Amino acid sequence: MPGLLEGKIVAVTGGASGIGEAACRLAAAEGASVAVLDIDEARADEVAADINAGSGTAKAWPLDVRDADNIESTIAAVEADLGPLDGMVASAGILQVPRGPEHTDLEVYDAVTAVNQRGVYLSCASAGKRMAVRGSGSIVTIASIAGMRAMPLHAYSPTKAAVISITQNLAVEWGRSGVRVNAVAPGFTLTPALQDAIDKGERDPSTISNNTALGRLVTAAEIADAVCFLLSDNATAITGITLPVDAGWLVAPSWHTYGGPPGPRGNHGAA
Repeated sequence: MPGLLEGKIVAVTGGASGIGEAACRLAAAEGASVAVLDIDEARADEVAADINAGSGTAKAWPLDVRDADNIESTIAAVEADLGPLDGMVASAGILQVPRGPEHTDLEVYDAVTAVNQRGVYLSCASAGKRMAVRGSGSIVTIASIAGMRAMPLHAYSPTKAAVISITQNLAVEWGRSGVRVNAVAPGFTLTPALQDAIDKGERDPSTISNNTALGRLVTAAEIADAVCFLLSDNATAITGITLPVDAGWLVAPSWHTYGGPPGPRGNHGAA
């Protein structure tokens, strides 16, 4: 049976780690030729080599999403090498330690904004304008539940709200040119970056889990499943949406007013 993305060309920013890496690996497993784009050139090469060793097709390019010229030249190089892009995943992003605004350095604020908001916009604009001229394509941005609720992340959360807005705007801008643009909003996902924060004592995984309907964190592979679905021809009527993949974090916290989410029925345990 053909893969979900059989024969498609897909580029992934931030493709060398975390959610981006998971998206690269799944897209390749589903039949796509994948461009692994990341500022960490050595790690991007490793991911591409590992995909190729497993009978997938991938090639790595260094990419700094803060640099508009670098984005433009890289997307052009990808298309010259692999072929016209059918899909783009804008996954490059950086995290922020929770701090009050009086303790959030402007350098941190600017760095997070440059990657998470401006970088996503520039990546989408470069790939999307090419798709629009050709009359087809699918873009998936990586937003966050942090862009949908109040959090003590005064740089990160606004950038993710901006990603949702960028996604909606571009969906309408290019919709009649055959380009779909959707966002996936991960919940707390056990990526290397989150694991590092847990190891440093900056995040408490039990607090996170207790605030989800499913009672657990999300895996990067689960985010990749949603990304690849939205890239695929199974989602041809879907555009402009933000799909939370959050283990029910958005719906569960208010239940703590009434004692918290109920425990599992029977002996089977939580999903």
